[in-house]
Amino acid sequence: MEHHHPIEKTMLPDIKNMIMVVSGKGGVGKSTVAAGIAMSLAEEGYSVGLLDADIFGPSIPTLMNLYDVERPLTVEKDRKQIMEPYERYGIKVMSIGFFFDPEQAVIWRGPMVTNVLKQLITETNWGELDYLIIDTPPGTGDIHITLQQQFYITGALVVTTPQLVAIADVQRAIGMLRDKVIGVPVLGIIENMAWFTPSKHPEEKYFLFGKGGGEELSKTFDVPLIAQIPMNETICASCDGGKLNELFNDSEVRAGFDNLTVRILGLTEKITEC
Repeated sequence: MEHHHPIEKTMLPDIKNMIMVVSGKGGVGKSTVAAGIAMSLAEEGYSVGLLDADIFGPSIPTLMNLYDVERPLTVEKDRKQIMEPYERYGIKVMSIGFFFDPEQAVIWRGPMVTNVLKQLITETNWGELDYLIIDTPPGTGDIHITLQQQFYITGALVVTTPQLVAIADVQRAIGMLRDKVIGVPVLGIIENMAWFTPSKHPEEKYFLFGKGGGEELSKTFDVPLIAQIPMNETICASCDGGKLNELFNDSEVRAGFDNLTVRILGLTEKITEC
């Protein structure tokens, strides 16, 4: 007979909404989407934090032009030392990448990963936040389980690309999020790299990675497709150069994130009212 121990979750009273950004596999632009969501919410006037919870492959420092910073300073609060997050584009940012050389491999087992994640969340001086966006590793594992078991997560966003072959990967991610014991609301599916539009020819669309995958996933798992984010030839250079703000120079990309932000605000407001 199975026995489930009661789950005790940590309440963070100064953070109104904690949103996980997940993907079934790597290479779908999950971190870029997570950072774009944070930036879009901040531009709307919300207080936003961005946590890089990808312990083994942190990319938020590069995206936010924080890849060569010193270790975060610590301050005393309530008689204990907590870490000061860095700030970029009006977003408070924390990442394990701030503590290691980019070329240094992080070789930790599950319990260590879990403890570090909890420290990054509870021992960072976030202040009062409307949204804490959490960029998680691809797949399913200790990070996701710890977040779902030990914190009050408002909901999760699933990032995928248009290929139909992504269904199996997304199925595992959604299955984890809908677990009967530790499940969290799945707010929606985001189809990233939905199409390619050259910056100088905004009327053109090229479906380089196929078409219809996001809609098919939405129907299969009864989860709304809440955004389609296009790509152009400048995105890679902007991200690698830490110039994430340049993403929004493209009208098509900005429209995708603007629509996504509206949907997130509506969905989290409904959850808060329940």
